[in-house]
Amino acid sequence: MTAPDATSPAGSGTAPTSWRDSLAVYLQPRVLIVLFLGFSSGLPLALSGSTLLVWMRESGVDLKTIGLFALVGTPYTLKFLWAPLVDAMHVPLFTRAFGRRRGWLLFSQLLLIAAILLLALTDPARSPFYVALGALLVATASSTQDIVVDAFRVESLPESEQAAGMASYVAAYRIGMLVSTAGALFIVSGFESTGITRTSAWMWGYVVMAGMVLIGTITALVATEPEQSVRAEAATQTQTTFARVLHAAIGAFSEFLTRKDALAALAFVVLFKFTDAFSGTMTAPFVIDLGFSRNDYAAIVKGVGLAATLIGGFAGGFVARRYSLATSLWIGGVVQALANLSFSWLAFIGTSQWALAFAITCENFTSAIGTVIFVAYLSALCKNPLHTATQYALLTALAAVGRTYLSSGAGFVADTTGWPLFFVICMLVAIPSLVLLAWLQKRGHFDALGPVRV
Repeated sequence: MTAPDATSPAGSGTAPTSWRDSLAVYLQPRVLIVLFLGFSSGLPLALSGSTLLVWMRESGVDLKTIGLFALVGTPYTLKFLWAPLVDAMHVPLFTRAFGRRRGWLLFSQLLLIAAILLLALTDPARSPFYVALGALLVATASSTQDIVVDAFRVESLPESEQAAGMASYVAAYRIGMLVSTAGALFIVSGFESTGITRTSAWMWGYVVMAGMVLIGTITALVATEPEQSVRAEAATQTQTTFARVLHAAIGAFSEFLTRKDALAALAFVVLFKFTDAFSGTMTAPFVIDLGFSRNDYAAIVKGVGLAATLIGGFAGGFVARRYSLATSLWIGGVVQALANLSFSWLAFIGTSQWALAFAITCENFTSAIGTVIFVAYLSALCKNPLHTATQYALLTALAAVGRTYLSSGAGFVADTTGWPLFFVICMLVAIPSLVLLAWLQKRGHFDALGPVRV
């Protein structure tokens, strides 16, 4: 990723001067490719997460087991281990036919379709082990796709299109998640209304989601290989596969570990979105337990939630352009923590449609603000284009630790404390990240990164 001009203010430089120019940037072919790839990246996350948890809860699986299912997201935290392979190795047939990045992209998407179809054939009530195995395969294929898409996005966009590409990617990613949550729940309800069993309805719902992955596959076929990737491939043709993998791995890891306050920065990456992850693990079971129907939840998430997500994304971009990176992170960290209190309030109110809409709005709006600012921070940490896939995979894998491991006990906490106190605890778990933020800011960590364009 090209480093921002250190002499320009944050967000300045190549910003469009009119709304027509701004729209033209978003309609550039490379930006549109990144937009559709963002949708493809966001789609599978909920299929092994919140949507699967709704299916399990409706099948009678207890809260403690549901909470432990956060562990199936392990591939998202370990993907940096095989990211050097994606940077350096060729996929037989695919790489020769489509190129270094596009070959891996198509290969991972075909694996993802197969994994979702396998998960569709399981039954949470009868075989939770096979459900966990299917979800693990979905997460592995999905995280591999993420590795490639992140590298493709950074390498394919010129500096003048990076801001539009980042905004398009984040918005499309969130839309993909909404399609696989609210959209999937509506589809399951539609199949169930035809008279088939609930188990069959869920199976066909997941089959439809597998078909949605083809949007990303078609995008990969239409796209062209990034020029940076072509040059990197040409420059390393004489090296052995082992040498390329070793160079990608050592270069990416050593660069982070030799930085000032590297461990504290990596801990901050782990903890910043933890408040979101801890509550998000149990949001769907909480809504079902309150007595809302699957369609109630889906309608509010798809309608109000989508609008709040898109507005929150633009708000996050405005905050990051208006304020310094450290100040932006403070704003994002505080608002996404406070949003948990809306669910505590909902637990007291009960089955009120407008109260649920308010809580979902708060969650999606603040989460989108935090996500856009956080992605800007992660991008600022990736300084070396020689290790794009590995570096970004390392950071996003660490960010997934909160969602995967630290959140695995959320079901036990909710079962012990009850819903109102649980969401208060979700707010309080944001404190360690804010303490680290203050410490890093005092140490000049964010000033050293320079201005960040969002």
